[in-house]
Amino acid sequence: MKYRLKILLLSFLCLSRYIIFGKATRRQKEFKKIIIFQGAKLGDMVCTTPMFRAVKEKYPKCTLIVIGNEINKHLLEYNSDVDGYIIHRDESIFSTIKKIKKESPNFGCIAGPGFLNLAILYLAGIPLIAAPEIKNGQCPLETKNYKILRSLVRARPHHMGQYAPREYLRLLEVIDIHTENTKKYLAFSKKADVIATKFLEKRSIRQDDFLVGISPTAGNKIKEWPVNRFAEVADYIIDKYNARILLFGGPQDTDVVEGMMSHIKNSRSVINAQGVFNLDEFKAMMSILKLFISVDTGPIYVAEAFGIPTIDIVGPMDEREQPPVGKVHKVVVAPREVAQLHIMNARLYDREEARRQVDAIMTKDVFAAIDDIIIKLKNNYEGNNSILI
Repeated sequence: MKYRLKILLLSFLCLSRYIIFGKATRRQKEFKKIIIFQGAKLGDMVCTTPMFRAVKEKYPKCTLIVIGNEINKHLLEYNSDVDGYIIHRDESIFSTIKKIKKESPNFGCIAGPGFLNLAILYLAGIPLIAAPEIKNGQCPLETKNYKILRSLVRARPHHMGQYAPREYLRLLEVIDIHTENTKKYLAFSKKADVIATKFLEKRSIRQDDFLVGISPTAGNKIKEWPVNRFAEVADYIIDKYNARILLFGGPQDTDVVEGMMSHIKNSRSVINAQGVFNLDEFKAMMSILKLFISVDTGPIYVAEAFGIPTIDIVGPMDEREQPPVGKVHKVVVAPREVAQLHIMNARLYDREEARRQVDAIMTKDVFAAIDDIIIKLKNNYEGNNSILI
């Protein structure tokens, strides 16, 4: 009931503002301050960072402010493209509106559909706003209220089944930014770098060791691959490539990580780093790895941002939309007719089929991806094999 009342109140306020001030489609002469609202999780925020770089390349003197959750504030710390960050909580809508008004931005956009987020930008009085219009699929966040409010701003297409970081960039076309550059950007502090280095030194891990990170967990449990298979992957890399393994996971992932540890035969070559690092330190540690393996979840995009080769066990996710792309990035997916989960629709799906798409991925498929990446790395380094044993 509280949620419905909130929607009704915001709808009334937006209608009132429209009657008085009109649409948020007014072309600006210059863009001194820009707001980008990414209300999704960590991986989605990493995939939004190409937008920040694109803004700074086109308008280097503008102030760029990002809105998102508290975790993503720490994710973007030390990113030179971001000048400010507003933490938004669902219970603090009017506080967020007040903070935006204080900044007086010339342009704002929301990375994903959502009535509440769009209402926040509109009620903050931003003169020019862009919002996505989903094409080629269904998005449960495109509610009737959202579609009505979107008619008062500049709509830009977001095609499901296409590479999401590129689709995000379409929002910036409203302010004359046209780019195909989807490279992701993150940074960390010198202090975090020192902590990560000392962590490895204490465990006798050398700079030329083949250090592989594995994260067997995911925020959405439907995407998690069986821990015994992750253990087989760890043993395979250790036996064949003399690897050292770092296991990652959040504070709440103890059962999953320990479950994987219990199945690993070469446990002496494995370090359990679950819950050890804060986000700044985690970024620094990811930048040191030689390879990172996980299901499709936030950390794999952190690895990608630092140029680390990845293997993404995508499970039910649409492999075209967000997984890392490039010669040293491999996607492992089982045969299927239709992916069950999408970046813009992770709510409406066949749960049984989604689980089948995860379980149908065999360890041999991941072994093949590992071998393929290592061959490419060896060829790329042409005899300078510092990346491998």
